[in-house]
Amino acid sequence: MRMTSSFIPTLRETPAEAEIPSHKLMLRAGFLRRAAAGIYTYLPLSQRVLKKIMQIIREEMDAAGGQEILLPIVQPAELWHATGRWADYGDEMFRLKDRHGREFCLGPTHEEITTSLVQGEVRSYRQLPLLLYQIQNKYRDEVRPRFGIIRGREFIMKDLYSFDQDQRGLEESYQKMYQAYGRIFSRCGLETRPVLADSGAIGGNVTHEFVVLADCGEAIIVYCPECDYAANVERAECRPQPKDGTELLPLEKAFTPGAKTIEQVSSFLDVAPERLIKTLLYKSDGEVVAALIRGDHELNEVKLARILGTLELEPADEETILQVTGAPVGFCGPVGLKNVRLIVDQGVAALANGVAGANEEDAHLLNVNMGRDYEPDLVADIRLVKGGDPCPQCGNALLGARGIEVGQVFQLGTKYSEALRAYYLDENGEEKPMVMGCYGIGVTRTMAAVIEQHHDEHGIIWPMSIAPFHVHIVPLGDKELALAEELYDQLTSCGIEVLLDDRDERPGVKFKDADLIGIPIRITIGSRSLSEGKVELKLRSGDWEGKLPPDEVCAKVQELIASKGA
Repeated sequence: MRMTSSFIPTLRETPAEAEIPSHKLMLRAGFLRRAAAGIYTYLPLSQRVLKKIMQIIREEMDAAGGQEILLPIVQPAELWHATGRWADYGDEMFRLKDRHGREFCLGPTHEEITTSLVQGEVRSYRQLPLLLYQIQNKYRDEVRPRFGIIRGREFIMKDLYSFDQDQRGLEESYQKMYQAYGRIFSRCGLETRPVLADSGAIGGNVTHEFVVLADCGEAIIVYCPECDYAANVERAECRPQPKDGTELLPLEKAFTPGAKTIEQVSSFLDVAPERLIKTLLYKSDGEVVAALIRGDHELNEVKLARILGTLELEPADEETILQVTGAPVGFCGPVGLKNVRLIVDQGVAALANGVAGANEEDAHLLNVNMGRDYEPDLVADIRLVKGGDPCPQCGNALLGARGIEVGQVFQLGTKYSEALRAYYLDENGEEKPMVMGCYGIGVTRTMAAVIEQHHDEHGIIWPMSIAPFHVHIVPLGDKELALAEELYDQLTSCGIEVLLDDRDERPGVKFKDADLIGIPIRITIGSRSLSEGKVELKLRSGDWEGKLPPDEVCAKVQELIASKGA
């Protein structure tokens, strides 16, 4: 491809909308243009990268037994009503009606329609296992689209759905996908970390996210440097604490005027925050629930929602708090609290002689103890894990990091097959629900994540396997252009993908664009090197550079491409 006939609109300045390196560089290097918030046009360079990522995905999915299909983007509402997710998905779902008033959605995911397809076609255990996948656009009406294509409202995703006879079959399919994902991301040049995660609206009890560590990542994870434990903080477990054996003291009331926050109460009573009990009220499916955690800890709302078996969880408003406790915000406590379920974190359960609100304005109770002063409905792990907490497996201190989720695998079980009657007949003629899994990769997000891991202050540094071109030829003048054309023809005839900068531009402009676009191998043809009968070769990564006679260039380029895994 010659740059004079290419659509590569590079920019010298970074658009104001761009916040993170991948977004800035894709806009400046002519890969993307914004159409609306969270919606982008993919220009020729990004299309070449995306096609290579998709090809890697297809190769690994096919090798693992997957069969590619293409499902409709517009999905009928009745399938989503059958599984209960029409309401569960909330405002994130794009909904529409046809001219007859029938309801549809733009697919945010495809569990329902895939299950419906299989329900109509699969009858016997002999047809299982079945692994069906697609690569297509997804639509989610994000509250706050941000970071370019990392969190958009329209994006490309690979989703595979597995159908098995039983749990053992599901675990085999899950393991196949888990291993295939590792290979896919490695082939794309990404370093990923699989972590335990929460399944959210998708469902299922077992799920892992594949996370690319990056400062801009929205996923917060913890991992142990001593063992293999790693989890998203939404799912990360807390190591149980031993019961405090301190002698229980009599319950007392203390006057705490205006002291509502943990910091204010701690300072006023001269009590460490870890001895305070935060009582947080939530509304869940029409009832009020109290969550109790230590003053130095944060509540994990995802854990609480999972324990309550709900996707709807919202903090109680001031009016509800006053009605339930008889006191304004800041003075709620578990003692004497009626008609409210008490979910107590295990850290609070281990606490002796804690301090909690007295359910009276400007008052707190001292020496509050579970079992004597109040009874929990449930003791559970409901707090947010953070770096420095002990690993639940080995006890060593966990490390915290941010990351970009590029893929997730789920064991769904029979949630969708039972709701949509996807049953099969086993070898005894008995009807059973298929056991399902689902497995997603954000294709466009993977492209952005690669740039987050592979860039410098000058531009992108593409891994060879997914680079838009293998080689960028940069002749520095008209006299050098003839040799550049010869090398271009030689390399392309060998199946090597080449971008030739044949523009009438200054060398500085060409070098800046070459660094910005980030093609792995650069061949520079200048008068100085030609006077020596050579051209300059350089890896964009900086791993190798040298000068070679023109007739040795093709062999060296092939060697470099092979060594970099293309």
